[in-house]
Amino acid sequence: MFIIVIYVLMSWFPNAYQTKLGQLMARICEPYLNIFSRIIPPIAGLSFAPLVALLVLGMAQYGLMFVAQMLFSWLI
Repeated sequence: MFIIVIYVLMSWFPNAYQTKLGQLMARICEPYLNIFSRIIPPIAGLSFAPLVALLVLGMAQYGLMFVAQMLFSWLI
């Protein structure tokens, strides 16, 4: 989740995506963010796709933790 936040914050800095770190983060984040960019159009030049992507990722994380807790509660 932090990688997506850092990737979005890099858009505020000129040429940040042209660095080695920026290129690496783009290769990691862009495939996931593109799923939501195709569904959610930018509004007034502002993309809400990263926000929705983070919400979906958080819900998936919460759901997986819930399922793991239900399946493995007998271990505790």
